[in-house]
Amino acid sequence: MTLYSKIIGTGSYLPAKRVSNGDLTEQLAAKGIETSDEWIVSRSGISNRHYAAPDELSSDLAVAAARKALEMAGKHPEEIDLVIVASSTPDFHGSFPSTACIVQRKLGMHNNSAAFDVQAVCSGFVYAVSVADAFIKSGAHKNVLVIGAEVFSRILDFNDRTTCVLFGDGAGAIVLTASEEPGILACKLHADGRYSDILSVPGTLAGGAIAGSAFLYMDGPAVFKLAVTVLEQVANEVLEHAHMTAGQLDWLVPHQANIRIMKSTAKKLGLPLDKMVVTVDQHGNTSAASIPLALDIAMRDGRIKAGDNVMMEGVGGGFTWGAVLVRM
Repeated sequence: MTLYSKIIGTGSYLPAKRVSNGDLTEQLAAKGIETSDEWIVSRSGISNRHYAAPDELSSDLAVAAARKALEMAGKHPEEIDLVIVASSTPDFHGSFPSTACIVQRKLGMHNNSAAFDVQAVCSGFVYAVSVADAFIKSGAHKNVLVIGAEVFSRILDFNDRTTCVLFGDGAGAIVLTASEEPGILACKLHADGRYSDILSVPGTLAGGAIAGSAFLYMDGPAVFKLAVTVLEQVANEVLEHAHMTAGQLDWLVPHQANIRIMKSTAKKLGLPLDKMVVTVDQHGNTSAASIPLALDIAMRDGRIKAGDNVMMEGVGGGFTWGAVLVRM
């Protein structure tokens, strides 16, 4: 019997505070930094984003998304035997205890399920899904909760308009289970550390203080150039592995980084734009949370249906990238 991992539940959560381009423009103007709604939209496609409350941590966002995914899946937390959280903004400096362990505690899971974090920045969710898929296919785990959760607003330099306007906070989650029916059809992951300096938070914790910068740095043109190349390549790799063509895709759910990158990817794959799920306009770039957030929204509004072939792909700091092809 061939064993597959299948998505049986999705969930998402956005913090209550919604920040429009107008709100952000006003905030930056008070610092003497000029920007506008037109400038932000034309470069990124972003109109709004959400920011976590001061007392909200990545684990809080993750738990809210996880509860919705578990409810859709019809699973109790105790039935989950592995929790994987993808995040670049974990609850604690030094990344331990892992955010996944904190999520496990907050969900009331005390059944000795395994729990760990994955760090691949904006590719983190794709990486985490690939790991979960391998565990399920090996027989090591049966029900896996995979979460992407971020509070990027905490690492933004609001004196740098080229980055602070792009990112937001949020969480998305899926429940994967062992199945005899095809679910995840193919996965492919890549990384190239030669480009580690084009997207980073170049600070280290030493002696109880940050050495370097604790703010996100991005070389926008370099990231754009690399992203539009590798996203097409990895999508075609996954399709080839699954013995499928782009014409057989029902939906493309890309990392919601920049509408120009997203449209370029769809065009190169020969996909009409109405087959691409877009949430970047309302959420901004939520890093590892962006793909599961978009997936959940499209599931709940009825666009994505059982049996649909869905391509999920992302790029992130490291430089990392990857894709997962799923039959829902």
